[in-house]
Amino acid sequence: MAETLFDMSAMERPRILILGGTTEARQLAERLATDRRYDAAVSLAGRTADPRPQPLPTRVGGFGGAEGLAVFLELETVALLVDATHPFAARISHNAATAAAATGTPLFALRRPAWEAESGDRWTRVASVAEAVSTLGAAPRRVFLAIGRQEAFHFEKAPQHSYVVRSVDPVTPPLNLPDATAILAHGPFAEADELELLGEHAIDVVVAKNSGGTATYGKIAAARKLGLEVVMVERHKPVDVPTVCDCDEALERIHQWLSPVKDRGV
Repeated sequence: MAETLFDMSAMERPRILILGGTTEARQLAERLATDRRYDAAVSLAGRTADPRPQPLPTRVGGFGGAEGLAVFLELETVALLVDATHPFAARISHNAATAAAATGTPLFALRRPAWEAESGDRWTRVASVAEAVSTLGAAPRRVFLAIGRQEAFHFEKAPQHSYVVRSVDPVTPPLNLPDATAILAHGPFAEADELELLGEHAIDVVVAKNSGGTATYGKIAAARKLGLEVVMVERHKPVDVPTVCDCDEALERIHQWLSPVKDRGV
């Protein structure tokens, strides 16, 4: 087994493993990094080539499915698992729930609420990226794709459109499309900057995933101001585990579950 992520000199402290990759996961890691009651670490799936440094010890890469994660939880004597992955990382969330159940490890999800349509929004809701492709229609349009890189290939089925594709890392292999502009950028994205981008590229429809949170909401607010259609890929039903919505709630849950016996007055 690889060298442990955790502090071997502080075995009395309960170990927390955060499955990260989101703004909320980083916020929680920052708070736990200065809390000496716990020994916490972060795991990243490795889908981003150059992830930002984390404030806690970090591993990068998959565990080998639910079974591999279960082995890790037991070998590392993890006391609490926090699923703070992206709302669309359904497979990872499923593996976390399965591994936690198999090992008896307490688990909760830190999952930001989905966006809700406001007055002036022109949302077309779809259940998948594949459905978003057909929703664009047959007539050529100028499309801003803000869905990440992994599912962008679906739009090769609609080459009549012009695309602006924004992602953290390059789409690989490159999209086989006659008119596709790639923009590499890492959020957060301000509304004013999104207004400039949509105007500069004469975008008339935005394709986005309902990720929730504030870091990437700028494009939604900008589309509303410009009166643009947003093809919104909605989330699937989440794994049924205890869930909190923000860092403060997560810390409260951690303290409830892992506070020392003396702190609980038992």
